[in-house]
Amino acid sequence: NFLLLQRNFLLGLSAAKLLTESGLNVVVLEARDRVGGRTFTTRNKHVKYVDLGGAYVGPTQNRILRLSKELGIETYKVNEVERFIHHIKGKSYPFQGPFPPMWNPLAFLDYNNLWRTLDEMGKEIPREAPWKAPHAEEWDKMTMKDLIDKICWTEAAKQFATLFVNVNVTSEPCEVSALWFLWYVKQCGGTTRIFSIGNGGQERKFVGGSGQISEKMMEILGDRVKLQGPVISIDQSGDGVVVETLNHEKYEAKYVISAIPPSLSMKIHYKPPLPPIRNQFIYRVPIGSVIKCMVYYKEAFWKKKDFCGCMMIEDEEAPIGVTLDDTKPDGTVPAIMGFILARKARRLAHITKEERKTKICELYARVLGSEEALHPVHYEEKNWCEEEYSGGCYAAYFPPGIMTQFGKVIRQPVGRIFFAGTETATEWSGYMEGAVQAGERAARESRRHAASSKTREKPGGTKPDKHDVPASPITTAFWERNLPSVPGFLRLLGFSAFLTSTAAVGLFAYKRGLLIKN
Repeated sequence: NFLLLQRNFLLGLSAAKLLTESGLNVVVLEARDRVGGRTFTTRNKHVKYVDLGGAYVGPTQNRILRLSKELGIETYKVNEVERFIHHIKGKSYPFQGPFPPMWNPLAFLDYNNLWRTLDEMGKEIPREAPWKAPHAEEWDKMTMKDLIDKICWTEAAKQFATLFVNVNVTSEPCEVSALWFLWYVKQCGGTTRIFSIGNGGQERKFVGGSGQISEKMMEILGDRVKLQGPVISIDQSGDGVVVETLNHEKYEAKYVISAIPPSLSMKIHYKPPLPPIRNQFIYRVPIGSVIKCMVYYKEAFWKKKDFCGCMMIEDEEAPIGVTLDDTKPDGTVPAIMGFILARKARRLAHITKEERKTKICELYARVLGSEEALHPVHYEEKNWCEEEYSGGCYAAYFPPGIMTQFGKVIRQPVGRIFFAGTETATEWSGYMEGAVQAGERAARESRRHAASSKTREKPGGTKPDKHDVPASPITTAFWERNLPSVPGFLRLLGFSAFLTSTAAVGLFAYKRGLLIKN
């Protein structure tokens, strides 16, 4: 009945699992020689296991949590017990998360207004159809750099806003549409939820690695999964669909679900051709750039200095932008995970793995103030820029003008082809949660088209208990909601100065007898 085309295995398998539970016949074609897609858990004697791709999960990500619980995979909390570090202008400043404090009063006001404004703008944007937002045309013409320059008055706020974009979408503010980025942050729960460890998108990891989810689903699906089968053509000119792989195997089905990043659709020949807007769309959405790096040490020396391993690093010469503790939940295999992001990933892609390791260790030594950082016992990395069947990581991003002109086709079927991909999700797009949502949504859409008396729907699995990964509401303090922006403060200051000077002049005139008395 169904063929699933795979370059995001987690996404396609979630669709395949739902369809098989409905009594439908499914075959999954995976381009790679491994399962996992943009999740990738590798195992060796040095690390036990390590997630070199998608890894993090947190509150409100209930689909991936439901699926992992059904498969018997547990989560553990990422360490944030000790202090965080904000490294800027060559100095390290310890703090408690999620955002570093700003000591300059004007920068503090600017910083507070930035997060408040991004969240307020996001409230106007519909999750399902961001191109329908009241200011969609205006915001889609702007880059995030334009918006940051418009909102922020201080260099401190502008620089951290740049890091915020780099970390969340592995691209530069000048590359992405303001409308798209505002939507992206909104559909992940807002600025605090997306950026936080505790009560946020990076709260937890899976014991044993996130790759187990795909591996266990592959075991369930058995020989329905065909590895090393990159698709080169989809022909739906007849009654059904004929799909051909690179090794010239052909499969016939009634429907196809494509779990492929939009830009990788260009590797496939379509008969009949894709509709004009869909065809133009796939040429316009690139994928972010990131190298994920894991440095292993004999012991977690940073904890002895009361640091949790989370560092936010603002330094153009620094390879890494943000880090997290990646020590195993039982305290073994101490490690720090770091991301080389966006422009820096492209800049450092040409040097050797050993050179990258050296640069990273030297950086950690400076930031942590410890010579022990120079002596790792092991190093792992994954350069997602070189992945043929991903094209990058974490996900596709929308440059200016694309969302309003092409966004509406992202989930529209083409004949018997239904489109999934984490990019099509409306909650936690870019995360594993978004992949599961997109896969299950595409499966339901295609199943409705294939509905017959033989089709039956079974329960969707065990839901996580509300106490498993509780989600606390994101709240703001009175002062966060009401402090003025920098221009608002300056206007207030100017008005106060005007009142003060007017009063002084009046007092002087009164004492000099220059005022007319009634």
